[in-house]
Amino acid sequence: MTELTLGQQLPARVFGPVTMTDIVRYQGASGDMNPMHHDDELARSAGFPAAFSVGMLGAGWLAGYCTEHFGEDTVRRFRTRFTNLVYRGDELVASAEVVRLFERDGEDLVELAIALRKLDGAVVVEGSAEFTV
Repeated sequence: MTELTLGQQLPARVFGPVTMTDIVRYQGASGDMNPMHHDDELARSAGFPAAFSVGMLGAGWLAGYCTEHFGEDTVRRFRTRFTNLVYRGDELVASAEVVRLFERDGEDLVELAIALRKLDGAVVVEGSAEFTV
């Protein structure tokens, strides 16, 4: 990665459209077999229009997006919060902004404000992350 500056935006990356295969593969890998994520009838009975994606799948995509730029070995902190539901067919855009460059315990670090949004701009996962640089 080249020199980082405050306010710098990392190049965006699109994930999706989200498929049932994406959701079920994540469920199998994570052990989260909640049927709300793959059973449309159950989800509709609970007031949702359809089964919805696992929140951690979006957080995982966001983590992958960040480590593509900085590498897995450089992660020092990664925090996310789920803010919206994701349904099959949604396309998601990962973004990150440099909000702080600092030193801690002898390491040069970057703090990012990170987000995963639907194409209409609705945030589905937001958070922050720190990486060594």
